[in-house]
Amino acid sequence: MTHRHDRALHVGALARVEGEGAMHVRIDGGAVTDVRLQIYEPPRFFEAFLRGRGHTEPPDITARICGICPVAYQMSACLAIEDACGVAVGAPIAELRRLLYCGEWISSHALHVYLLHAPDFLGYPGVVEMARDHRGAVERGLALKQAGNAVLELVGGRAIHPVNVRVGGFYRAPAPEDLRALARDTLRPALDHALATVEWVAGFDFPDFTTGRELLALTDTGRYPIDRGEPRTSTGRAFRVQDFERNIVETQAEHSTALHASLTGGGAGAYLTGPVARYALNHAVLSPLAKEAAAAAGLGPRCDNPFRSILVRAVELVYAVDEVLRLIEAYRPPEPPHVPVPPRAATGYGATEAPRGTLFHRYELDGAGTIRGARIVPPTSQNQPAIEDDLRRFVQDRLDLGDARLTAACEQAIRNYDPCISCATHFLDLTVERT
Repeated sequence: MTHRHDRALHVGALARVEGEGAMHVRIDGGAVTDVRLQIYEPPRFFEAFLRGRGHTEPPDITARICGICPVAYQMSACLAIEDACGVAVGAPIAELRRLLYCGEWISSHALHVYLLHAPDFLGYPGVVEMARDHRGAVERGLALKQAGNAVLELVGGRAIHPVNVRVGGFYRAPAPEDLRALARDTLRPALDHALATVEWVAGFDFPDFTTGRELLALTDTGRYPIDRGEPRTSTGRAFRVQDFERNIVETQAEHSTALHASLTGGGAGAYLTGPVARYALNHAVLSPLAKEAAAAAGLGPRCDNPFRSILVRAVELVYAVDEVLRLIEAYRPPEPPHVPVPPRAATGYGATEAPRGTLFHRYELDGAGTIRGARIVPPTSQNQPAIEDDLRRFVQDRLDLGDARLTAACEQAIRNYDPCISCATHFLDLTVERT
């Protein structure tokens, strides 16, 4: 088509983000002058809901924030409350938490790779259309998601909003024989599926695009971060979870009801959290099998192309299944399955690695254990400024595309970051204004 120097693209509804949103791109004189990822979700009030509640309630309340990643919210909440109360659970409980969290990673990553993102690379409007030509791949993805759900159900009580998690541990611990049967019948076949996923995704055609920005993830001594860790960035900044708010600030953007996060001080600005950040900062502590899969797929120690993030997620799928099998092999039921967490007046902090990135919680308790203040910083809000900046550069290089192709390209680019999902409908409705 003819290059247009003055152009405005307005995407009216983004349904595959946390809440509701839109995208607006303005081109003047052949230059992209404004990109806004407009998040217009109504206030959800979860931090306000928590004020006045008892210190044992956050795992059940915060699990309702996300139907895809409820365990992430439960685990971060538990860590923060236990930190405030001066309690540390023992290794058996901590390892069972990690096992449960791995189940969520498997389910979430399988959902993203197969149902949400793969259709973009293979030229289909959705997974239903893709299944007509790639039935075996879709069945493999569903089997992987089912495997993750099976872990969530056995350890957490149910796959969505698990009910077996409590401050201090679990209400009950699964029987070893039940976990061994799950490993034999479901998870060992899932490991083959995960390895096949890496090989399959490695064959996709990835657009040439580099983000090259600062990355942030937790690091956990000697192993890949999931259920705990300390924040670190790709430029070497490291700080305690307790210092998260001194290093990360949130500000209100006029076009968004979701807060935008940025790093403070030297190297201040937008950053990315999520799989590419975890991988870059923790590649060395992947399991040998996951390392082999990454190398065979052509991944080096860092991936700066956000379109290849789907490949990093596939490698993390291998790691999560492999890690579940390791944890089950070493499993001894914690007795009792929880420890007492008496309240005290203090502030507690917790952070874990949700599938989409670092998730931070802070709770202020009084002496009776009543929550007087709460703050939750999800991965999606942390990534929003970086997404906007990346979209600005991505669109600038593709202004010669027609409206339909540019819309599809933007849609795929947004899905690279796997923004938290509110509904799974096709999400871009494009309006073009020309001057």
